Amino acid sequence: MATARLTVCCRPLLALLLSTGLLATGCQKKDPAASKKPVVYKGPLLETTNVLTLYSDSARLQIKYQAPLEQQFENGDKLYPKGIDVTFYTKGGTEVLNTLRGNYGRFDKAKNLYFIRGDVRVSNVQKQQSMKTEEMYFDQSKQLIYNDTTQLVRIQTPTEVLTGYGLTANQDFSRYTILKPEGVFTIDQAATPPGN
Repeated sequence: MATARLTVCCRPLLALLLSTGLLATGCQKKDPAASKKPVVYKGPLLETTNVLTLYSDSARLQIKYQAPLEQQFENGDKLYPKGIDVTFYTKGGTEVLNTLRGNYGRFDKAKNLYFIRGDVRVSNVQKQQSMKTEEMYFDQSKQLIYNDTTQLVRIQTPTEVLTGYGLTANQDFSRYTILKPEGVFTIDQAATPPGN
């Protein structure tokens, strides 16, 4: 019989404790720091200055990359915010065959693709050919240099100047195609002012 009285007496006390606890938790201020989501850092994991990267095949130099600043990201991508210079060598690795440079570069590791922009210049040293444009891609796997038809391209050889939009070329710039050609001028015509 004492047990039954205890049960009857505890129910109102238990109800009183539960309602007091609910009121107390409802009046508490929430910590604003606890509700904030954590900030995920997406910037570079590594920055290197005065970068020099060499690629070789059978101990013979094939490609040289130089940049004043390289930023590497977690996914393997790289940025070259202060520009990049790429030098291609002959198969023997002793002579410069071609150069590619720009004021900004980005490397997409998943695609093995470089994007270069800002006063992009390509020069084939042996053939004395040069190309100027504002944006260019370099596909290292396919050994191709290209851009699309929105980009003006100007190529100069020892005898002529070619202009147009869009370009596809092999990495040594010995073969190239202007996708939308606009004009071919001999060097004499290009040097002579209009009206003369």
